[in-house]
Amino acid sequence: MGVSGLPRNYEIFYEVFTGSNRDLVREFEALNGRPTQEALDKLSLKYFTQNKRQAVVESAQEQIAARAQDILSLLGRERSSLEKFGVILDQTSNGLSGRDLSHDILRKIVGIMAAATETTIQQGRQISQAMEEKSNELEEMRTKLAQYKKLADTDPLTRIWNRRAFDKRMADVYDDQRSVMFHALILADIDGFKAFNDHYGHPVGDRILQGVAQILKTQSTTDCFVARTGGEEFAIIVEGLSEEATMKVAEAIRLAVEKAEFVIGAGVRNYGPIHISLGVCMAADAGDAEELYAKADQALYASKVDGRNRATLFSRIPKGKFTKNWLLYRQD
Repeated sequence: MGVSGLPRNYEIFYEVFTGSNRDLVREFEALNGRPTQEALDKLSLKYFTQNKRQAVVESAQEQIAARAQDILSLLGRERSSLEKFGVILDQTSNGLSGRDLSHDILRKIVGIMAAATETTIQQGRQISQAMEEKSNELEEMRTKLAQYKKLADTDPLTRIWNRRAFDKRMADVYDDQRSVMFHALILADIDGFKAFNDHYGHPVGDRILQGVAQILKTQSTTDCFVARTGGEEFAIIVEGLSEEATMKVAEAIRLAVEKAEFVIGAGVRNYGPIHISLGVCMAADAGDAEELYAKADQALYASKVDGRNRATLFSRIPKGKFTKNWLLYRQD
């Protein structure tokens, strides 16, 4: 197709041919088979902003600096206009003081003052309009930056929050000690996913990840924060639920994944059943975000050791029963 073998181009082609992003596929097909590098770079910036944060930020900084300079220039013009008007007022005042002025002279002075006032008002209106336009441009840029920020915090494959966003939200849990009592963490890991990927290929594996991510979002409450934290690993920060209710959410997710049909492509083949293991820990059982994650991970490990396809609550693990062995994950 005449496309250079650049990493960012491979990224686009991979996502297009796996069909993981329908909007990207439509825009790519609209290029009619001979995409220019400029067109590809526009797609890259739109759909893979998380890989180009530095370039986006630098461009925004340059544009904001330019708009700020424009505003300063407008303010300078306004100041100059007012100073000139002030000089006219002073001169007129001096001319009127201590003099016996005729009606014609007074009329001329009034005409001069009226003209100067009208000019100043018109300049003020122009500057005000220009200031409003610059303010609108800055607001538009602020909106774009907010969109870029969200994209930078979004996993491009599953369209849920990514590890960067998850780490920030985890830190927020312990910013206020009162909120600790109302939070919990659920970690989920797809069982045997490495073997699944090796057998069926990564494109099929990617669609499985997308399907599981959507189930996690659907089965979680509106106050839950759902993120993809690794390859086949997901995390859910739960807010406002008791320990029992949090376990019900974890179990509902596990059952929904187990019962789901994963039909991919035009065929009728169902790649299910897919199983996941989950670990649950209440924020009150940990001193900080790092400890909360470690304890939820220990609960997840307990689910793996106990046979997978189950949810385990950290507080119900017998003390000292499980010693972490990373070789367990290599079997997957």
